[in-house]
Amino acid sequence: MPAGVSAGVSCLDARHGGCGRKPPVRVIGVRIARIAQPDGLAFASIEGDGDDLTAVEIADDPFANPTFTGRRWPLADVRLLAPFLPPKIVCIGRNYAEHAAELGNEVPDNPLMFLKPNTAVIGPNADIKLPSVSERVDFEGELAVIIGVGGRDIPASRARQSILGYTIANDVTARDLQEADGQWTRAKGFDTFCPLGPWVETEFDPSDVAIRTEVDGVVKQDSRTSLLLHDIPELIEYISAVMTLRPLDVILTGTPAGVGPLRAGQSVSVTVDGLGTLTNTVTNR
Repeated sequence: MPAGVSAGVSCLDARHGGCGRKPPVRVIGVRIARIAQPDGLAFASIEGDGDDLTAVEIADDPFANPTFTGRRWPLADVRLLAPFLPPKIVCIGRNYAEHAAELGNEVPDNPLMFLKPNTAVIGPNADIKLPSVSERVDFEGELAVIIGVGGRDIPASRARQSILGYTIANDVTARDLQEADGQWTRAKGFDTFCPLGPWVETEFDPSDVAIRTEVDGVVKQDSRTSLLLHDIPELIEYISAVMTLRPLDVILTGTPAGVGPLRAGQSVSVTVDGLGTLTNTVTNR
C-alpha cells in the first residue's frame, strides 16, 4: 500500500447507504447505484447505455469485490437513492474564477475548504426543501469525488490511487444567510441541501468534461471541469494535510458561474458529461 494511504474503516449496508462488509477499494468499470427495488433496498450495478439501462442487484461488497444475486430490473422499475451516505462531505468554494467574480469575491490562493453535514444528503428526484428562514436558496452544480482508499497526507502524485469514483452533487445554498453572517455551514447545511447521484462511476476521466445546470429546462450553468482553479489531486493533497480522509468521504470540487435562486415547484438538473444527470424537485419545507 502506498505511503500516505490507509485502508480505513469498514462500512454499513444498503439500508443505511454504506458499502458492505469490506472497505472500498478502486473498482474499475462498474457503475454503482443504491436503489429501492420491489422488496427492499439494494446496491446495483447499472448496465446498458442511453435509455436502455438495467439495475443488476449486488449481493455484497459493492465497492470492494461485488458479487451479484442474479436479479435485475429495468431502471424505470426501481427508484434511485443517494448512492451511499458519506462519512463526511468536504466542499471547495470559489474554485472557478468566473464564479468567484460573479459573487464579487477574490480568487483564493489556496483551496477554500468547508464541511457539509451528511444529514443534507438526498438522492435523485427527491425534494430540495426550502427553509422558511431563507428568502433566497441557490443551486450550485458540482462534480463530486468519492474516496476509496483513505489516508492522511496523501501527495498529489498519488491522489488518483485513493479515488473510488465520481458522482454529481448540488451544493444547495441559502445565499442570503451566507451573505448575512458568513456562516457557510449554516447556509449550506440544511437538510436536503446536498443532492448526490445518480450513481458512482468508477471509470471516468474528470479532467475536461462539460458540467451544466438547468432549471425547468433552461441552462443556467455551462462550463468545463478543466477550468477548476485547483484540480482534484491538489484538492486531495490539501484536504488530507488537514484531516484524515475515510472511505466514501466525498469532495465537492466547486461550482462554475451562473448560480441562481430556486423556487418551490421548479426542477433543477445537474449534468456532467459521462456521468449522467442528477434531477431534483423543489418544495417548501
